[in-house]
Parts: sequence; structure tokens; C-alpha cells
Amino acid sequence: MKKNLLSVIILALLVVNLALTGVMLFSTINANKKTVALVDQIAGILNMEIKEPLDNSGAQDISILDTDTYNIQDEMVITLKKGEDGAEHYAIVSVSMSLNKTDERYAELQPLVATNESKIKSVINDTFGKYTKEEAEPNQKLIADEILANIQTMFDSTFIYEVYFRDIKFQ
Repeated sequence: MKKNLLSVIILALLVVNLALTGVMLFSTINANKKTVALVDQIAGILNMEIKEPLDNSGAQDISILDTDTYNIQDEMVITLKKGEDGAEHYAIVSVSMSLNKTDERYAELQPLVATNESKIKSVINDTFGKYTKEEAEPNQKLIADEILANIQTMFDSTFIYEVYFRDIKFQ
């Protein structure tokens, strides 16, 4: 009789444990959904601050034979935004751009790159100047993408499909 009573108690505890586990599971799922929704909203807000290039979908499809490279010959010395230390920091940057020779407006726009080099330098300077040294060092790809988006907007074309730094130094 004691063994049966012990088995009944174990079975009752097992059922209570199963019921409490179910209640806990359903109560945490609702809270988890709210947390995921909040994280999605925050991620959406952060993504809105980053400018995307106009259309960078074909950047990987362009062969090296269809690419023309434009090098800005001068090294640019750019004053960065003051960081937490309050000191002035600089970036010395050498910039190059990849141009798509198969773009329908390439012949029209390619000569304008050289004649508008000072405007392109201004875009680079303004974009870099928004960052502190601490922000710029780890986010060089993000800065290059932002520069690309601004240049594509300036030319109203995606024939410039890549901006990259040949050399970059921070002080």
C-alpha cells in the first residue's frame, strides 16, 4: 500500500510540474514576443540613420575588365570631430573609386569625375568630418559606403559603384 501511495504522490507531483511548466512557457512566450518587437523597432531606427547607396546591387556582377579605376592623387588630411578626449584628431586618406564602363551614362559622366574632383573631395571631407577617431577607425567600410551614396546622389547615377581607401592613417 505504501508503494502505491508513493506512486500516486509522484504522479501528482509530475502532473503539477507539467502544468507549471506549461504556464511558465506560455507566460514567457508573450514577453519574448514583446522583446523581439522592441529590438526590431530599435534596429529599424538605427538602420534609418545609415544612408544606403542608390543601387549597389550590381557591384559584385561587374568584371574587372568592365571596371575603370579613378584615383584621387592627393592624400587628403581631414579634421575629425572631437571625441571624448577633447583633442583634435586627423585622418590622412587616399581614396579611389571604381567606375562601371558598361553603364549607359559612362561616356557622359566619366569626364565629369575629374572636373568635379574638388566636389568629390568635399563630400569625402564632410562625411569623414562627422565621425570621431574612435568611430572612424572601426567603421571604415561604413564611411566608404556613405561616401559612395553621397557621390552617387551627386552624379545621379550608379556608374561609380565602389569607393575604397588605398591608404588611411589616423592621428
